[in-house]
Amino acid sequence: MTIREELEQREVTYLSPFAVLSRNSKGRKIPEPECDLRPVFQRDRDRILHCKSFRRLKQKTQVFLSPKGDHYRTRMTHTLEVSQNARTIAKALRLNEDLVEAIALGHDLGHTPFGHAGERALNQICPEGFRHNEQSVRVVERLEKQGEGLNLTEEVVDGILNHKSAGHPHTLEGQIVRLSDKIAYINHDIDDAIRGGILKEEDLPGEYTQVLGHGTRARLNTMIHDVIINSMNQPEIRMSQRVMEATMGLRKYLFEHVYQNPQAKGEEEKAIHMITNLYQYYIDHLALIPESYLEAAQKRGESAERVVCDYIAGMTDSYAVKKFQEYFIPESWKN
Repeated sequence: MTIREELEQREVTYLSPFAVLSRNSKGRKIPEPECDLRPVFQRDRDRILHCKSFRRLKQKTQVFLSPKGDHYRTRMTHTLEVSQNARTIAKALRLNEDLVEAIALGHDLGHTPFGHAGERALNQICPEGFRHNEQSVRVVERLEKQGEGLNLTEEVVDGILNHKSAGHPHTLEGQIVRLSDKIAYINHDIDDAIRGGILKEEDLPGEYTQVLGHGTRARLNTMIHDVIINSMNQPEIRMSQRVMEATMGLRKYLFEHVYQNPQAKGEEEKAIHMITNLYQYYIDHLALIPESYLEAAQKRGESAERVVCDYIAGMTDSYAVKKFQEYFIPESWKN
């Protein structure tokens, strides 16, 4: 018996009846030999962790564009916080931690530079539309490894695609990540907003903090405990109505006072301008896009607009700025 088979057998004896067992995975689109050491979801986690798109997350905006400090979240640190929350919940519920971690680490691989501002810009200008969850799936299925993709299992791809609020993951592990994403960004965006002087802890509505707690640590503790208590031995992942209402109320407060705050988002119009102009420039100059993107798209019969979206979405903030300067700023005006 291989080490992988021993680990799979351990799952059978330990995990909840509601967990997805690695040996019961629906598999990959392209069949491949099993690893002798790692079950399938662990292999997926490793593939995501080692791919280029994951490394680029460290230079992509979470909420604050060009923050004045080293401690603001990036898309990378957001991803790691989602993963940690999700693993804590999965471990307590005896669900498959490897599957949860793979989904969590891959859920934002398709995010644009400049956060949701970049996503909105591409969605508005591209005739085919743009949604970061669908782009994350494109990354793992069509763009990574020079167009070969990572060939992930169906359960991981499903969790990545359905991590947004409107999604409906087919596994409890995917449901954990969907909820852990909200738990992470609500709490760390409050923390960053306080750090940036946009709001103070005492500004948060008392009707929500009385339920969830005062401070990031207390709120995380309340939310995660509530999910575990209300999901134990249940066929779905959920919060209590009281905690869910307070969580969503705090989320709404953030949209009104942080995500749309001029101090936090004052640079967004500039970012949207850059993305929009880069998009049009590449549409008019397709030869500037790496050949690997063009060849892969041609094989799949995809449009120039989709190729341009793929290329721009994969950029880091700094690379997008560099390309904008290269194409639109005269040499004599550059620093």
